[in-house]
Amino acid sequence: MGGISTDLKAGLAFCTRLPVTVLDGTRLADAAWTLAPAGAVVGLIGGAILYVGLAVGLPPFAAATLAVAATALATGCLHEDGLADMADGFGGGRERARVLEIMHDSRIGTYGVIALIVSFLLRIGALASLAAGGAGLPVLALITANTGARGALPLFMRAVPPARADGLSANAGRPSAGSAAGAVAIALFVALVCVGFGTTLVSALLIAAALALLARMGLRKIGGQTGDVLGAAEQSGEILILLTAAALL
Repeated sequence: MGGISTDLKAGLAFCTRLPVTVLDGTRLADAAWTLAPAGAVVGLIGGAILYVGLAVGLPPFAAATLAVAATALATGCLHEDGLADMADGFGGGRERARVLEIMHDSRIGTYGVIALIVSFLLRIGALASLAAGGAGLPVLALITANTGARGALPLFMRAVPPARADGLSANAGRPSAGSAAGAVAIALFVALVCVGFGTTLVSALLIAAALALLARMGLRKIGGQTGDVLGAAEQSGEILILLTAAALL
């Protein structure tokens, strides 16, 4: 139980701004299976805000906006920052060194701004569409999206090598096959319970295709993946799950 608790703290410390203490020497790769339950916590935070917003009479779009904002605040905009940096680097650079330099720059460019606008609009729009029929479905979809998007990351980290010798991804290490499989299993279980078999199946296929595309782009552009690429992968997963739920539920 001590090991499970340590792993969960590591997952929460990586995915959220919650005040958890991680033991020195704990690597994310060793606790990679906890990214899925950590995502569920983020989804619950957003879901609670969405439920309260709808309960007090806010329009669906406003409640959905607050919910997505709450998930971003809960994570410190970790994945949004990665999406923006990848968009800037891959959009504005051609040579590997230049792409990595742009991605490492804390300033945001035009590609990054556009990527963030599209990401927020798609997630908010999908949630607002679901919220038009009540709070139940959008809350479950938000939990599923945040769990599933993060549950897929360990598999991506295992399949695609780090592009740099330093940085978040390199420091995290390579998850074991068991840890990656555990994260995927948790994500699939949550999805099946929350949104059913059909939405889970379509979402899983779309995420697999998106991750394969990101892997190909990462290998071609920079020789692998970085923390920014992982952030873009997470955001892609959230978007695809929410859009699938909005279309099928």
